[in-house]
Amino acid sequence: MKDTKTKLKLKLKRKFEPVMDKYMFTDNRHPEKGIMSTILGVISVTSLGISVFLTFKAGGEATLKYAAAAFVAAIFSVVGLVLGIKSRFERDIFKVFPNIGIILNFLALAFIVFILILGLR
Repeated sequence: MKDTKTKLKLKLKRKFEPVMDKYMFTDNRHPEKGIMSTILGVISVTSLGISVFLTFKAGGEATLKYAAAAFVAAIFSVVGLVLGIKSRFERDIFKVFPNIGIILNFLALAFIVFILILGLR
């Protein structure tokens, strides 16, 4: 009889205990370099998109200011890619921002190379 009461108490106790194993508390943080890499990637992709759109709107005639914006975007992309790769190798971090930064900066650099190859034809 006592055994049954003990089992029932344990069962009730487990049922009404707060569930702590469903939440994961961690010391991970978002790296500053990864956030900066993402910001530089967004700036690069946006400025390249705007430059291409305005060049298209001008009938394909790229002025010097659009070329300068693309050049600055290329510099931002290289710096952002380096920062993203460096922050990806840090320990105890969330890898969301470094991954997004690496992807955006790589896309911007690939787009710049694509534009340069098209321009050489």
